[in-house]
Amino acid sequence: MDSINVPKGYGKVNPEHHLEVQAQKIPQLPKRPIISTLVISAIAGLTLVIGLMLVALIHKSTTEPIDESPSLSTSAESTIKTVCNVTLYPEPCYTSISSLNSSPKPDPQSILKLSLQVSISELSQLSLVLKTMNSDAAVRDCRDQVEDALSQLNDSVSAMVVGEGLTEAKVKDVQTWVSSAVTDLETCLDGLEEMGSASVDDVKKKMRKSMEFTSNSLAIVANFDKFR
Repeated sequence: MDSINVPKGYGKVNPEHHLEVQAQKIPQLPKRPIISTLVISAIAGLTLVIGLMLVALIHKSTTEPIDESPSLSTSAESTIKTVCNVTLYPEPCYTSISSLNSSPKPDPQSILKLSLQVSISELSQLSLVLKTMNSDAAVRDCRDQVEDALSQLNDSVSAMVVGEGLTEAKVKDVQTWVSSAVTDLETCLDGLEEMGSASVDDVKKKMRKSMEFTSNSLAIVANFDKFR
């Protein structure tokens, strides 16, 4: 029987050759440069910081209290309060003048002018109301007194020319006119009471604010030298 020759080495695996083959089959991943990695990390960190800053700013803007009166500076507030403190009705004085003031640093002259304008506005409304009321003799006289008071206050405002200071003579004139306006309003009420008018209580209620504001204007001009 012929003998079977088995090739030598068949079925045997060379370990070193096998590892070399595997190494050739595994694809090599490209190496990322170190500089690129650092740049990307820096950009990511910077983005995170900016994001945190924006969040903080948004939170601050939504939590800070809103200034209710941005047009009125601390200086203006202090000046108006100082002037109004010489009046009999400082709170209505301050509130009414502050609502009209647009200057960050109003001077006493401009505050006096605003006070007069408030008085004129109230008296104008009172005059319109009196024209709609029962036209008895006392009411007609009262209406005439109110019209005269309005004339006196308008003369006072006209004397306060923009850009010109109030001289001592002008201050005396304005004080005289405003004092006459206060007298007119008092005469109106006195006439209603003396004549027993049924409208006296109603007129008193409607005249209250006009009396307060006109009284405040008189107090400001009477103490004007204190603010020079």
